[in-house]
Amino acid sequence: MSAATTRSRTPDRLCAEAVDLARSAAEEAAAPGVVGEHVSAVSEGDRVVTHLFECKEIGYRGWRWAVTVARASRSKLVTLDETVLLPGPDSLQAPEWVPWSDRLRPGDMGPGDLLPTEAADLRLEPGFSGEDTPPPNSAVTDAVTPQALAELVEAEDAEETDRDDATPLIERGTIASVAEELGMRRARVLSRYGLHIAADRWDESFGAKTPMAQAAPAPCVSCGFLLPLAGSLRQAFGVCANEFSPADGRVVSLAYGCGGHSEAAIMPTPPRPAPHVLDELGADAFPLGPPAADG
Repeated sequence: MSAATTRSRTPDRLCAEAVDLARSAAEEAAAPGVVGEHVSAVSEGDRVVTHLFECKEIGYRGWRWAVTVARASRSKLVTLDETVLLPGPDSLQAPEWVPWSDRLRPGDMGPGDLLPTEAADLRLEPGFSGEDTPPPNSAVTDAVTPQALAELVEAEDAEETDRDDATPLIERGTIASVAEELGMRRARVLSRYGLHIAADRWDESFGAKTPMAQAAPAPCVSCGFLLPLAGSLRQAFGVCANEFSPADGRVVSLAYGCGGHSEAAIMPTPPRPAPHVLDELGADAFPLGPPAADG
């Protein structure tokens, strides 16, 4: 350990004794009566010491007023350097900042809110758009120049003109026409990972393991109010169309069920309660007189 390091860890005597100067500076910066007892003096370097005072202000429990004083070399005059309120080891602090993308939860979006999708989103994969480049409003598109934007507007105007003339834009029998019919002619579609996490989320909310499904008379697969989905999810999910069901308008598992099943025409017989251990409603017969003599 060098001599300079040893000197920097030892508080300067004159700076360490300047407690009154540090206290007056803290009281000038703080409100009256919020500067408490002197806690300690910490060496910040050669002839630089920070005095710590307790903070009694409401809402800043455990915080400390830190006043740094210093003096020049070969000088006996101690001067004020800085006054600041710092958190202590047991102070109450705000939680660590979390990015908005990690704080976002289902249901947080409101009218007018925009949720940009990352270009490398694992929930999506490139679809078949019939073109080499995705549309300009896609997250995977490169920066659009004004010239390219003008060309896009002209192309859209020409496309509208073609539609007015009833001229087909996609020739029937081509791969693009098949992709258009299947709904795949988009810049990006759901990936296998996106399908899996969506299925897990729907099954957790309206699946076979929910209390409602456990008490249902029959599953949704045999219910007339079920609207099956398209694509691969048709084998496991559908949309409930029963206005009295708690899952009305929601994606439900085929194994889900509720009391609003279309075939629940017969009301179940209510269970009869077990007889009481102590019958308080019946009466026991007791004789009012002595028994009659025999004969």
